[in-house]
Amino acid sequence: MKKENTVRDEQLLRRQIIEVALEMSRSGLSPGRSGNVSARFGNGFLITPSGLAYEQLQEDEIVFVDGQGKAQHNSLEPSSEWRFHHDIYVNFSEASGIVHCHSRHATALACEYREIPAFHYMVAAAGGKKIPIAPYAMFGTQELSDHVVAALAGYKATLMEHHGLVAFGSDVSKALDLAREVEELAAQYVLVLGLGGTQLLSDQQMDEVIERFKTYGRQVKI
Repeated sequence: MKKENTVRDEQLLRRQIIEVALEMSRSGLSPGRSGNVSARFGNGFLITPSGLAYEQLQEDEIVFVDGQGKAQHNSLEPSSEWRFHHDIYVNFSEASGIVHCHSRHATALACEYREIPAFHYMVAAAGGKKIPIAPYAMFGTQELSDHVVAALAGYKATLMEHHGLVAFGSDVSKALDLAREVEELAAQYVLVLGLGGTQLLSDQQMDEVIERFKTYGRQVKI
């Protein structure tokens, strides 16, 4: 029975990854074949393959990568960005789903090496008082992964210079929700910059928001 449950769980995760990838593409978060999606599974993770359009993906084409970074034998090639997915799972135990996308406004800010400061309280959705940015490195490299992991310290999302954004969550759906939130904040911040900038919330104000977020939306039975 345990083995049957494991098989069902794996198939469910594979379907969820495809659904999230399709939604990411359809919503404009990552047009075409850009971006990638993964979910923690067993001693490794499941990730979208390299170079395939999301609309063509089948469940058995989602690639399993083990804890040592090795793809399952006879599988397709995993996304070229599998390294930072692997390293995020290794370094952040709370990460069970990851979304990487090239959304328009977040990428525009990233190309200008602009992090998103505390112009709006919802910046705290990424875990801190800003949405940081990881320095540029060639896609698919260990150097890029190292930059991403360092930037994520204390956060659940980061921009990536001249590249895009990455967000993680307790599952792939929550990772997608956070990526959407970051893109919306990026769009708002681009508008604010066009108006000449804005006064930022103080550290104390953001501390209050972060504390409130710890219980916000939690339902308590009485």
